[in-house]
Amino acid sequence: MGNLQYFDATNVIVHPPVESQVNAGWELLLKNISPNALHNSSARYDAPKCDEDTRVEVTRELTDWIKDRDSPQRLLCMTGAAGSGKSALQQTIAERSFESDTLAAAFFFSSTDSTRNTASPVVATIAYQLGLKHPLFQSSIVAAVKRNPLIFSQSLQSQMEDLIVGPFKSLRSKQIDIGTFPYAILIDGLDECKGEPDDITDVTADPTHVDADDRHRAEDRQEELLHAIKHCLLDSNLPFRIFLSSRPELVIRTALAPGGYLREVAYHLELSSNKYDASGDMRRYLERRFKDIGLRTGNPRWFNQADIETLVRAASGQFIYVATVYKYISQRRASPSERLKIVLTWTPHEGLMARPFEALDRLYTNILLAAKNAYEAVDTHRGRDFLLLFRVYHSNDYLTRMSADTLSVLLGLELGAEESLVSDLHSLVVLEKESSGRLHLRQYHKSYSDFLETETRAKDLFVSRSRVCAHLAKCCMQYIIECPLDFVSELPDKCPWGQLPLPERTLIEAVNKLPYFLEIGRDFDMDEEAIVGFTHKDGWPKLNKLLPRACRMWVPGDWEIWIASLCLVVLRLASRKPEVAAFINGFVEKWVRDAEEWGRMKSKELEDEKRLLRFLWTRG
Repeated sequence: MGNLQYFDATNVIVHPPVESQVNAGWELLLKNISPNALHNSSARYDAPKCDEDTRVEVTRELTDWIKDRDSPQRLLCMTGAAGSGKSALQQTIAERSFESDTLAAAFFFSSTDSTRNTASPVVATIAYQLGLKHPLFQSSIVAAVKRNPLIFSQSLQSQMEDLIVGPFKSLRSKQIDIGTFPYAILIDGLDECKGEPDDITDVTADPTHVDADDRHRAEDRQEELLHAIKHCLLDSNLPFRIFLSSRPELVIRTALAPGGYLREVAYHLELSSNKYDASGDMRRYLERRFKDIGLRTGNPRWFNQADIETLVRAASGQFIYVATVYKYISQRRASPSERLKIVLTWTPHEGLMARPFEALDRLYTNILLAAKNAYEAVDTHRGRDFLLLFRVYHSNDYLTRMSADTLSVLLGLELGAEESLVSDLHSLVVLEKESSGRLHLRQYHKSYSDFLETETRAKDLFVSRSRVCAHLAKCCMQYIIECPLDFVSELPDKCPWGQLPLPERTLIEAVNKLPYFLEIGRDFDMDEEAIVGFTHKDGWPKLNKLLPRACRMWVPGDWEIWIASLCLVVLRLASRKPEVAAFINGFVEKWVRDAEEWGRMKSKELEDEKRLLRFLWTRG
């Protein structure tokens, strides 16, 4: 009954137990944590983690970094594409740190779990786990909550100062060696941290619904958490080593970029780099699990090694692909061999019931739709079709082979528009510059390209190749009409491609690619009025003047392909726009004669070069 004092008088005074005061503060803390975010939460039962002999190199690097308490960089930021295995690595490190008694706290974000998809419970959840490590630390947390019961509604930095930094200072003042305290803090999925629900005016259960304000609130909150970590945990002399993972989205990219506020204090580990090729790990993952299925079914020969190699190649280094395949194949009451055959030979068609890549498609849909909504909500992007523009850049490698900056000019976009377009898709694609200087869009996942090009998978997000070409054809015609001719004649004949100004490079690309785009775009019901308009605005005579400059860089065979594509366009127009077709055909006939002359000139140039080489050879 606590401290009970009894008097003969009728008055009885009961002093409230100290324990009840402790419980009150601790219970208030518990109301503001997220149990689902713990590494061993039941909500995360069977969370993905690395097999014993997989991801060996990267797990060793992570473990060594955590153990190296003398390293000046006490924050490790691991970024990687969607499905590259970040959460599995976090879970593996969390379990190993827990077993070695070095895990201080962990928080696993999830965009689909409302109890752990915002930053609000992060500090309280970390403080709760720290409080379990030492009774005096817990008492200091309780005291802080008692002093300020509204602490959980204040900024993340204020919460960290009161619930983490303050209690550690209290331990130090009591001469307690905090060096023996568990010190590893793990935070997974920063990119899945959203804005606070109370701030969102149009709350929807659809996780793909993201307008510009939603995205800005989420980014502000993510940035606030990073700033709080830097100010409270890194700038203070605390013993923690913090392991944080995220897709390479805007907030973390900016913080880690040159000049970013985490650039000098964080160790950046990029899972998507070639250093961490996971192909061998995926091979071992599938072999082990397929053998287990064989034991369970009594048929150890239900698969062969070639099947595994095919799946590993299709994964493009991303673990989520093989994990999705295994989950589909291993479902109860299904034939593993039949399902494996479906995966290996799967081609979409109407009425097909099998959906082996449903989980992948849902992931890609969520990422792409969120990026679309955020891009189109920006006022300077009004009227732009994000999906069409993205497919233009995505298709560039096999349709046009233009540099991304040249493509932006052709599309009538501002310089650097390609980076803005993919700014929310860095978990799936990245802009890279080749050794030749060409800027192109590289995708991490082959399966993502398969998704984009398959209508039954992409559904409302599907943009056909013919629609892409039809749009590019219109852009080429518009650019040819609007671009002046004067700068073409000012450049020397032998000017290298890389030294050409961007406007001329774009004009030459428009000339070179127009017939091809017109031909492929026919399946999209190419707007013939655009060709008529190009004709009425003297586009063909202008093209005739530009052609000699463009064809200087052609090789044998280019003329024939260029003219053949244009002939198909003329044939298609002949029945519906005979006058326009006849007008264009006049130029086609001229270009056929020009091609013959060009061929003779090229042959003469080649003979001259051979004679020069023979002469140089004889002279030693």
